[in-house]
Amino acid sequence: MQQMKAVRAVTAGGNKLMTELREEPLPSPGQHEVLIRVHAVSLNYRDAVLLRGDFPVNSKEEVIPVSDGAGEVIAVGPGVKRVKPNDRVAVGCFTTWIGGPFIPEYFRTSAGFSIDGMLAEYVLFHEDALPGQTVLIQGTGGVSLFALQITKIYGARVLAITSSDTKAARLKALGADAVVNYNTSPDWNREILTLTDGKGVDRTLDIAGEKTIQKAAACTKIGGVIILIGFASGLGGGIPPIDIMARTLTLTGSIIGSRLDFEAMLAAMARHELRPVIDQVYPFAEYKEAYQRLESGQQVGKVVIEIVNQTAD
Repeated sequence: MQQMKAVRAVTAGGNKLMTELREEPLPSPGQHEVLIRVHAVSLNYRDAVLLRGDFPVNSKEEVIPVSDGAGEVIAVGPGVKRVKPNDRVAVGCFTTWIGGPFIPEYFRTSAGFSIDGMLAEYVLFHEDALPGQTVLIQGTGGVSLFALQITKIYGARVLAITSSDTKAARLKALGADAVVNYNTSPDWNREILTLTDGKGVDRTLDIAGEKTIQKAAACTKIGGVIILIGFASGLGGGIPPIDIMARTLTLTGSIIGSRLDFEAMLAAMARHELRPVIDQVYPFAEYKEAYQRLESGQQVGKVVIEIVNQTAD
């Protein structure tokens, strides 16, 4: 039987997990299933949190981690119509969320958490506007930089906060209109207000959570929107209800998007020739070093693990 390499998240004591590289049988696609040879994956903060055991719910036992990845179709099962062998594909996080509003059942098919993810040589999956607005982003991680690129495509003015002047220069090179160093300007929310003539930004993408959310609210305009997309600084914190009411703020959580959203995003990237920002690329054998780079918080862009050149013998 043909074998493949795959990384599993196994128990390390308590809620903590550790990664373990294994040799496993190559799966065969069944009804409406697609076998993908993985070329590369990229890490998200969620992948580090999973190993630390900080998620409020448990993942699938010995899950293959990582949700973001791309590769080529090797084989398809009966009934598959959307793709064929040799097609190049990318995989969305929620594999059964095709379109429409999110419902709780979709949590059962969260790649790299509820079902096996992308950190393997082969994986098996089931087939199935801002012009003139000002947007605030936080940091230089992959999500933040992608948000910067996308919002610039749609004509927004982008303000950013980051931890160093070096990272600030990188953000400006990528299109940020102004950047505030939060280490030299601890009251960065006041700087953002100054940059918006005291009005505040139309939309804030908050990735840090506990240590940023109150200041984010303070520099979001009356009637503005705060989109919560992470908790890099902790799960606590909060905005006083009176601030939400008095400023008529809208707070919304982001849980990525449906397959239709994903396809629309890929089409926009192709149309505008948008290329993601890559921090470092690691070979499969050095996947642990890739996790360490993510945990360091020093990355500018996505941390990528290349799979395709490390095929099984």
